[in-house]
Amino acid sequence: MANRTAVTEYVLLGLREHHNLETVLFVLCLAIYSVNVLGNSLLIGLSMLDPRLHSPMYFFLSNLSLMDICGTSSFVPLMLVNFLEARKTISFPGCALQMYLTLALGSTECLLLAMMAYDRYVAICQPLRYPEIMSRQTCVQMAVLSWGTGFANSLLQSLLTWNLPFCGHSIINHFFCEILAVLKLACGDISLNALMLMVATVVLTLAPLLLICLSYIFILATILRVPSAAGRHKAFSTCSAHITVVVVFYGTISFMYFKPKAKDPDLDKIIALFYGVVTPSLNPIIYSLRNAEVKAAAIALLWGDLLSRKMSHPPCCSSTL
Repeated sequence: MANRTAVTEYVLLGLREHHNLETVLFVLCLAIYSVNVLGNSLLIGLSMLDPRLHSPMYFFLSNLSLMDICGTSSFVPLMLVNFLEARKTISFPGCALQMYLTLALGSTECLLLAMMAYDRYVAICQPLRYPEIMSRQTCVQMAVLSWGTGFANSLLQSLLTWNLPFCGHSIINHFFCEILAVLKLACGDISLNALMLMVATVVLTLAPLLLICLSYIFILATILRVPSAAGRHKAFSTCSAHITVVVVFYGTISFMYFKPKAKDPDLDKIIALFYGVVTPSLNPIIYSLRNAEVKAAAIALLWGDLLSRKMSHPPCCSSTL
């Protein structure tokens, strides 16, 4: 226990030997983080204010936007401060919380994307039963399952990690407390941790991807049976934004973990940094550019029509998503 509690704070190396580059990263990350928070907050606000967006798809999108805000906020603010500091530190409780939140919210995003794919499957392949299958209660249960599973997995991984002996090691070679960087400090056997991380990756990352692919195979087969070109285009347009988000999310993960290891370790850290900061900020941009309903709601908000529409909308109708 003494070995585990001796460290009261950790030193985050970041790009210690490239201070000028850290200044550039500070400006870029601050701008991207601002776009992330403002864009995702706008999506959440539009989903709440516009009655036309009270549907399961936008309910899950609001959850995704909230998760993106919380995920980046768990490490970006402190990282921005450390970019300007000569000695970059984080307290032990802060490091434990940061690792827990980043892992939990990353797992939750995979599950939410799978839930959104299932929603599109039901909407296109079983449209007559859509209101019955995707009821408000079902959507809430699916969202709770996604959040609960992600946070439960992170709790398990965190307990296993912090139960290891660290022998006073306190230098983390990263911008923030990422679980793999923390495990490198352990001076005990981490085989159980590696096994549990592999199992969690298969269950919470690859399994949702398989479900997403299966959903879109059925969706594509259904769309191809639509007789008119206009009908096929309309059906596909409801999925295009979600497909783009999935490709960006899993594409960046694949690039980060399956690319050849860089000769310069700082390059790997920068790639991981942009994966964690840039990807969440793309979701509101993608949904804004590729979704006519979101664009219409944003225009209505800009011209002041949305608030009046919300006030005039009967409260009873808000019970349906």
